[in-house]
Amino acid sequence: MPATDPLVHTARWRVRHYECDPNGHVNNAVYLGWAEEIAIEHADLSGFGPAWTAAQGGQWVIHRQQITYHHPAVYGDEVALTVRVELVRGVRGHRRTEIRRGRDDRLLADVATEWVWVRRGDGRPAPVPPAVVAAARAATEATLARRRRDAPRTGSTAGRTG
Repeated sequence: MPATDPLVHTARWRVRHYECDPNGHVNNAVYLGWAEEIAIEHADLSGFGPAWTAAQGGQWVIHRQQITYHHPAVYGDEVALTVRVELVRGVRGHRRTEIRRGRDDRLLADVATEWVWVRRGDGRPAPVPPAVVAAARAATEATLARRRRDAPRTGSTAGRTG
């Protein structure tokens, strides 16, 4: 039985001095490292950690990350990171991480990460193991429904004259 929800996980930690730039703000690259760290922690607590991954003959690698910075974190801030699985399909998994300041819940950054499942031997993409797909089914269905709903309509008659 997993120790945490397989779709959502939150952790808190303090900003350390060496994570800050000369302006006293958390360095931009640190936010990406935090998103990776919380995702790995979440996978481990959900029962999909290193031992499970090795037994499947594969591993996750980051294919793409997109970050939006909203406000800076500074030394000593407590930050709350919440990671959500949004989609698992084919060879890919999508997670979204929100980074908030603990004292006022202010959104500092959000990170969208696309992971790809690859075979350990040759690093080639391979289908995500069925157990992960099953665990993420509800999130995947909700994300796909939202994408269909938000997709631009085709075949519009806007701008046409009779």
